[in-house]
Amino acid sequence: MWRLPTVLLTLALTGTGCSLISTGGDDAASPSTTNGASDTVVLVTHESFNLPKRLVRRFEDRSGLDLEVRAAGDAGQLTTKLAVTRDNPIGDVAFGVDNTFASRALEEDVFDPLEVTLPEGVEEYVVPADDGERLAPVDVGHVCVNVDSTWFAERDLDPPATLDDLADPAYEGLFVTPSALSSSPGLAFLLTTVAAYGEDWPDYWEDLLANDTLVVDGWSDAYYGDFTQGGEGGERPIVLSYDSSPAFTVPEGSDTSSTAALLDTCFRQVEYAGVLAGAANPDGGRQLVEFLLTPEVQAALPGSMYVFPVRDDVELPADWAAHAEQPDNPYVVDPDEIAANRDTWLQEWRDLVTR
Repeated sequence: MWRLPTVLLTLALTGTGCSLISTGGDDAASPSTTNGASDTVVLVTHESFNLPKRLVRRFEDRSGLDLEVRAAGDAGQLTTKLAVTRDNPIGDVAFGVDNTFASRALEEDVFDPLEVTLPEGVEEYVVPADDGERLAPVDVGHVCVNVDSTWFAERDLDPPATLDDLADPAYEGLFVTPSALSSSPGLAFLLTTVAAYGEDWPDYWEDLLANDTLVVDGWSDAYYGDFTQGGEGGERPIVLSYDSSPAFTVPEGSDTSSTAALLDTCFRQVEYAGVLAGAANPDGGRQLVEFLLTPEVQAALPGSMYVFPVRDDVELPADWAAHAEQPDNPYVVDPDEIAANRDTWLQEWRDLVTR
């Protein structure tokens, strides 16, 4: 039986109440200025942002600016924080609003025009209603069901391959997924089922839950706690994770991953960067967005944030090229449809899971 903490439910359904974690807090002094121009650029982002220090130094050396990074929760919390502080922005640039929340940010007029030229290949990932005018795609990843290939091979059992398979009694009690209310990949999986089954998605979830699917708070709980390849004695060989995950489960001395992503179950997630309306240093913000799109930063994304670059001229690390296969036809839901229905879908999902 799974119980959702009240605080997480309130946050997910209302989109309010998130806290900002920063180097100086919301009440930190404004960036210092020289002759009226700020010598600092403030990046507001999610807590998983991890740009290598050498690249931070490179940006600072090239721009002559100091980079200050302030964390503001996950993609949903970040978007809420930006909307609430729209009239008094908490930074110059935001990175980490994804395609599940982009429409809300655009509707709230959180971002200014970018005036940044997008590199080749990036146009594929722009928000349709924006065309890259305010939000620049920076990285792409896919939330996919993953399986413990070794576990299935040892039992001479074929692993599942499709969403339908997850509800098959042959896989009863084997699947663990993070919550759609408290986890970004969990929400992505809910949207996967919406895209795959349309109005019948609640019926699919009833079948999943009847097949003893386990729902836990977050991705780390699912992957490291309950997944058999997570390293902590988990007992479930099917988990919701990412298309990149198999690149990190290659045993030493082997050229084969012990896990596999089911590429017919994937939902595309794109993360964006934009200059905040009313930013103290909009010019510095645009320089930072341009820097995030440079080949050197794009090439560092797999190793630093476990996502794929959006530029098509960046070579992937060897392990990624061999084991992190991207889906050809991932599930997608139009951002406007997500914005219009997210709260309703989450409430329906909650009612199903907590029966």
